[in-house]
Amino acid sequence: MLVLILVAAAMLWLFPLATAQPLCRIHTVRTGKTLHVGQQTRGDLLYFSSMKTLLIKHPCKKRTALYLGRQLFFTRNNFESSLLPFSIPTWMQVGTPEVTSAHFAGSVLLLVVNKRVYIYEYEDDSWEASIGLRHPVSHVTGENCCYDDHPFCADISDSIFAYLRGAEISQTTIYISETWGYKFHKYVHERQTAQVGALGGIFHLHSLSQVGLLASDQGKAKFVYSDHPLNQSFGLPFDYNGTLDILIVPGQKGFLIFWFEKSLLASRNAGQLVNPVQVQEGSHTVYSSVFETNITIHSVAANENELAVLTRESNLYYGSLGILTNFMIKFAHQNVWSQESALMFNNLGMLEILTPLPDSVFPAFDFQKCLVNIQAVLMDPQLQVDVCKVELLQGEFENKMYVIDMNSKLELTALMIPRPGMSLIPLAVVSNPHSVGLQAIAYEDGYTYGGNTKHKLNISLRQQHHSGRADPNFTSSIKRPTISTITLDIANKEISCVDLKPLTALISVGCDLKKKIVIQNKISACYKGILDPVALQDNYTYVIEKEAYDPQFQGKVANKDLVVNYHYEELGCPLLVFYDTPWKPVVELWREEKFQEVVEAEYVLLELNGLFTYTYSLTAGTALCRAQPQNWTSVMRNSSEERPFAWDRENYVSCHDPRNNAPLKWPEVPYQILGGRTANKVIFNQRNGIYIFFISVVDPYYRCTMPISIMSGPVSSYLCAEWALSPTSSPSPHPSPPGTLTSIQHLPLTSA
Repeated sequence: MLVLILVAAAMLWLFPLATAQPLCRIHTVRTGKTLHVGQQTRGDLLYFSSMKTLLIKHPCKKRTALYLGRQLFFTRNNFESSLLPFSIPTWMQVGTPEVTSAHFAGSVLLLVVNKRVYIYEYEDDSWEASIGLRHPVSHVTGENCCYDDHPFCADISDSIFAYLRGAEISQTTIYISETWGYKFHKYVHERQTAQVGALGGIFHLHSLSQVGLLASDQGKAKFVYSDHPLNQSFGLPFDYNGTLDILIVPGQKGFLIFWFEKSLLASRNAGQLVNPVQVQEGSHTVYSSVFETNITIHSVAANENELAVLTRESNLYYGSLGILTNFMIKFAHQNVWSQESALMFNNLGMLEILTPLPDSVFPAFDFQKCLVNIQAVLMDPQLQVDVCKVELLQGEFENKMYVIDMNSKLELTALMIPRPGMSLIPLAVVSNPHSVGLQAIAYEDGYTYGGNTKHKLNISLRQQHHSGRADPNFTSSIKRPTISTITLDIANKEISCVDLKPLTALISVGCDLKKKIVIQNKISACYKGILDPVALQDNYTYVIEKEAYDPQFQGKVANKDLVVNYHYEELGCPLLVFYDTPWKPVVELWREEKFQEVVEAEYVLLELNGLFTYTYSLTAGTALCRAQPQNWTSVMRNSSEERPFAWDRENYVSCHDPRNNAPLKWPEVPYQILGGRTANKVIFNQRNGIYIFFISVVDPYYRCTMPISIMSGPVSSYLCAEWALSPTSSPSPHPSPPGTLTSIQHLPLTSA
């Protein structure tokens, strides 16, 4: 479902037209031959298993690509030099070097060779085999985010699925990796075992923040989604004739292309609606689907805004991937097809038909290129293509990434200028209306020097949960971070508007990385002279006695004492706390370097080295819990190895929530949540020492800060952080800087 200013159904059209103008002029790339003189291909020559050819371009590194045919060719200069066929080292022992799938993940290339996944690190020209796969796989899928180095963007590129296409969906094993494919583990889709039929694929559909499982049975297929609210239903069934390859169009806009040699389908909303591509002449539909045209599709290419199809009959189709103007036209016949030909977009409006050519003398292949200037072809009057009625579509938000936090708004503006005497209809759409609510207002805003009317569009976006216009059964869970794109296009835009691409931005609905929590440190051990900041910076270590800690965090005595290195750069000077005074940290919210407020929301603490010489002032009973509260023991029991401290806003369940049905069996257990409605505090045993705590704000309704895993590297100052303590009262000359969430607890050296 899409939220539009103008609600309409998006369809994809094919228009067969005729023109005498040649599509392109052919030239051959024949360079770098001397680099390969006397050089033979090293290792086992890879080949693609299908009769068709594929050309996969890295969506972020535009000159990096992989050609898959009877040979494979890998390039980092857009095939601007002759190349040796791609091979895999013999020592990898792949057996039959048959490739069934390939995917660019960040800065590596993944290949499925003989039912196993291999990684080519092209920056270093090295190979590795993926680990964790215990069953054969045939395909890998993923997406790349090209907006910037934002962690949410990086997470999109990290996530990879591996699976065996065509396997019985309820029985097959699916794998997922969050490390570019280096390490896989088993993935369980909650609805997988209940499905009937074969697995057509599994995809992380970031435009909807869903995992989509494609199930096919008896000539029909449908998407099965993973999360609320789409997990309550299915995508609409569509015809599944043959085995469809699925192309995820770059840009996280939700556009999917489904194709095999006799079928071409498209979805604008991540598989919820899948429609056959229609063939149309002028304004009249000639065929309701490609299946009826009797053409044979050989190669398909797409970029963020364009689609092209090459058939074995040597016909070329081109179209624009707009919000509503999703149609294609058929260019004039020219003998451009061969079994080895493949399509790729070099740039906006620049399409290339690439064909490898063997050399009778040198081992390196040359490349025949047929470059199609789309705009030039469309200007042929015989095509009768209308002139683009829009002169300008401009917005500062184009190709940027934004964050919408709890209760926050995002305001965007765009400028539109039509040609004289023309009118236009702007459309704004979000790919994930379950997470993002949209309102837009268009108005006239003066005139250009030439007398054309300028139109402004103000777009207001906020979390759908807080929009006040959506039913809770429609919105995504407020606990779960999600993603959506916002796209602005012109509804009545002609195909001749090649250079007038839609404006798109990526929106992260979740934690604002510019926010951080800081532990107030007005009383430090350094200020009182208990610790020396110079000594703390000089490889300072301290010892935790074995009777006081448990490395497994279960409250059991360890086997030996623990020597801990103190990281002053991350932790600063320890906060001072008396053991006989119940203590609650003062948690502050900062945005960049500006103080925002004291955090009153619920949060939890955990001593990172396993110290258990502290408890809490309240129990489940005295905290007036209606249900049995969570604690670190129960949370860790359900945590993965990758996230051992995963107690956060996504899995937190309040014991005061009337919907929490867990019976209160043990009212005497310590209540481990601080903040919120209770006056709970930490009570320390009579012990001198340093405590380094992990802190996580768990209240799902509080404006969130970014949770991170401190086990993966240097501590950062977002939602989760370390800090330390020690005892007294007056401002410290060595406070922890606002950029650190550290605060240590060093108890007094003399006990009261």
